[in-house]
Amino acid sequence: MTATTAGPAQASPEDVELVTALATRSRVAARRLALLTRAEKDAALHALADALDAASEQVVAANSEDVERGRSQGMAQSLQDRLRLDPERVAAVAQALRDVAGLPDPVGEVVRGSTLANGLQIREVRVPMGVVGMIYEARPNVTVDAAGLGLKSGNAVILRGGSAAASSNRVLVDVMRSALTTVGLPADAVQLLEGGHGSVTALMRARGLVDLLIPRGGAGLIQSVVLGSTVPVIETGIGNCHVYVDAAADLEQARAITINAKTHRPSVCNAAESLLVHRAVAADFLPVALRQLCDAGVRLHVDPATAALAGDVPTEAATDEDYATEYHGLEMSVAVVDDLDAALEHVRRFGSGHSEAIVTQDRGASRRWVAEVDAAAVLVNASTRFTDGGEFGFGAEIGISTQKLHARGPMALPELTTTKWVVEGEGHVR
Repeated sequence: MTATTAGPAQASPEDVELVTALATRSRVAARRLALLTRAEKDAALHALADALDAASEQVVAANSEDVERGRSQGMAQSLQDRLRLDPERVAAVAQALRDVAGLPDPVGEVVRGSTLANGLQIREVRVPMGVVGMIYEARPNVTVDAAGLGLKSGNAVILRGGSAAASSNRVLVDVMRSALTTVGLPADAVQLLEGGHGSVTALMRARGLVDLLIPRGGAGLIQSVVLGSTVPVIETGIGNCHVYVDAAADLEQARAITINAKTHRPSVCNAAESLLVHRAVAADFLPVALRQLCDAGVRLHVDPATAALAGDVPTEAATDEDYATEYHGLEMSVAVVDDLDAALEHVRRFGSGHSEAIVTQDRGASRRWVAEVDAAAVLVNASTRFTDGGEFGFGAEIGISTQKLHARGPMALPELTTTKWVVEGEGHVR
């Protein structure tokens, strides 16, 4: 399933049989995981991390096959960056597992509770979801992040990565499954779903066997999963993120935030795609900022007011489509706005509900931005690149939710749990 997929493929009986067998094994593994102590889960996470470090050369070799195949097929540079693993990235992925081991265990946490007037003791307790399916594209680090977060939260995971990362994902999952068995845990706590698009459809329709699906990738993939699934879905949305430079902005600070938000890692969902500048500071801010963006290799799609201030910086006339685009690369749309209201309206029209930043020293403007922008994360005088589970102190994240039910923003361990009510009495009858 790719970003251009119009709808789910038909699942054959063989696809359904494959997914049913996979999910059934996952449910057995999930029952075992739900009983683990924190110490057991943390020891397993460290074992997985050590195994990945030991297999780094093997992982990089498999990943090189994927990258070379993608390059030969004309894969965009931004997607190649998402796909690529080198020894440093493998080490970082392994370290993320150790970081997850250091986080509090959400399972068993009492969310709320009380003793009723009749003496009944009730409490709401966090418990694992059970079996969590991940459908994602060319991000092999997601394979490890999902497995680690699933293990810590007591869930078995079924992973369906994109074909672009097939070799990488196969090796990563093999390494982790082997490591699980060495610590006495079921290998089926982590499973990789292979096969054609029909197997993805079967996973999406495995209601009763799979408890939750999380799609992570382009807009086409996400919409296909959201609209085609009978399994409950947490929607991770696209990131058409904005930086708005207000009339009361510190302009040096605004330039640094803009450059970081766009160029630090342009292929990811929390990179800024649009720059909005208050008309009162446009003449002071834009000539330098546009030059810095250009020097960083950013292709600029701009409105007439911006073009008039660009000097010798090359620009292209922006369309509504440009303002609505998540570029995943070194491109950015730019517009001059009359005031804060105009900036808010632009974000309402074109934003994707992911991350929206304002740069301002005006407390009133920042309060309005926080109150009126409808997004999973709103940032004041900070880069959109901070919308990230690791940066928020959550450890590795499973994705960034742009929906409003159950989870919103970076999703980590608590978001992979549900709750159950425990009621204790002494022979109480109603």
